[in-house]
Amino acid sequence: MSLAFVPLYIKFIGIESYGLIGIFAALQVMIGLLDLGLSTTLNREMARLSVLPGREQEMRNLVRSLEIIYWSVAIFIGIIVMSISSFIAHHWVKAEQLSPQTIEKAFLIMGFAMALQWPASLYKGGIMGLQRQVLLNAINIGLSTMRGAGAVLILWLISPTIHAFFLWQIVISTINTFILSTSLWRILPSGKTKAVFQKKLLSGIWRFAAGMSGISILALILTQVDKIILSKMLTLEMFGYYTLASMVAMSLSRLFTPIFYSIYPRFTQLVSIDDQTGLKQLYHKSCQFMSVLILPIAIVVALFSYEIILLWTQSPTTAERTHLLVSILISGTALNGIINPPYALQLAFGWTKLNVLTNVIAVIILVPLIIYMTMYFGVIGAASCWLFLNSGYVLFQIPIMHRRLLRKEKWRWYWQDISVPLIAGLSIAVLGRLFLSGSASQFIRLLYLIIIYMLTLVVTLISVPTMRSRLYAQVLKIRYKAQV
Repeated sequence: MSLAFVPLYIKFIGIESYGLIGIFAALQVMIGLLDLGLSTTLNREMARLSVLPGREQEMRNLVRSLEIIYWSVAIFIGIIVMSISSFIAHHWVKAEQLSPQTIEKAFLIMGFAMALQWPASLYKGGIMGLQRQVLLNAINIGLSTMRGAGAVLILWLISPTIHAFFLWQIVISTINTFILSTSLWRILPSGKTKAVFQKKLLSGIWRFAAGMSGISILALILTQVDKIILSKMLTLEMFGYYTLASMVAMSLSRLFTPIFYSIYPRFTQLVSIDDQTGLKQLYHKSCQFMSVLILPIAIVVALFSYEIILLWTQSPTTAERTHLLVSILISGTALNGIINPPYALQLAFGWTKLNVLTNVIAVIILVPLIIYMTMYFGVIGAASCWLFLNSGYVLFQIPIMHRRLLRKEKWRWYWQDISVPLIAGLSIAVLGRLFLSGSASQFIRLLYLIIIYMLTLVVTLISVPTMRSRLYAQVLKIRYKAQV
């Protein structure tokens, strides 16, 4: 939905106002610093307690305890964002068409929207920990449709302004948080008494929560520092183009994030019962599935970014200014995606130290690197830092992890789970890039891209053992039914 409606947002409110939407998105992620690892901790605790007998009341009390903390933080967030709105409007954002008064009012409305949206992440963590991903997906589908389609209707029929867009975010954030809260409390197991705040439950999870807090803070810095720095160094128009490219690239996370939240609770359960064989099998199965899911899309988008952006926005100017950014950023996002199963494995064991230390080193290096690369190589240099960062995770963090967890599985991960599907997908997509005609019509280009993607997907699919064996089993099943 976010991808589909972007061209309409830009059409109705302009690229500068869309730059404000980019800042809004970055701020939403940055305030995740205040999560303190609690949503991920609730995810893990719900998964762990759900397989232990007699813990129903403890589960309900834990949710209530964290809920009170989250709503207190939500009020704090709203106050902070609204209090800095004047400074951002007059001293931070470089706008040519929007007045400081318009920007300040937009940030005031943002503050309300962020406060109302904030507790949703806690409720999502609880629902995922109970492995009710289907329920959560249904809610997300409905609310994403309302958020995107509703915003377009508001801009089209009522008021084509950035203020109208953010007012709609207040409405949809209220609905979203209410539905998630109601859903979590309904699926929690019944307790003997009413759920209450219990300080001792918080003391029992503080160590893991502290580790997750460190990881979350550092991860948010690493994923959002480029936008914070560039919002100051670039014009709002150019920042709008960077936001567009970043949004396209980060949309890939909408594929791999649900996989992470699906396997993480299951990893936790297998660790709790010490099922090493099942853990190893699920680890490689999830890594190979992740490769099949994201590599074909990332490869095709990276190699055909200009054609895809042009087909999507119908703007040669937008395609020209964003396509190289998209290629670089989505390559980094793909690398970020394939390390998600190893990351889930670390959290299942309660091992947060490695990620904290890795991210501390990354922050120390990345922040000055972004400033340097932007000063001397422009926005392309800033985008390259995201690719460098995730390449470092793949090259350095994975070997360190496998010295402690699943020690004999490192090279199988590098070769069988990652390298083979990557090489297979690249071989098809590169050939497709060579034979693309520059004079083809838009319809022919679209059809050509679909064919290249399908071929890349099929070749990637049959290149990994897990998917290949499942396909073979399905073929045998179909053949058996046909014979019967």
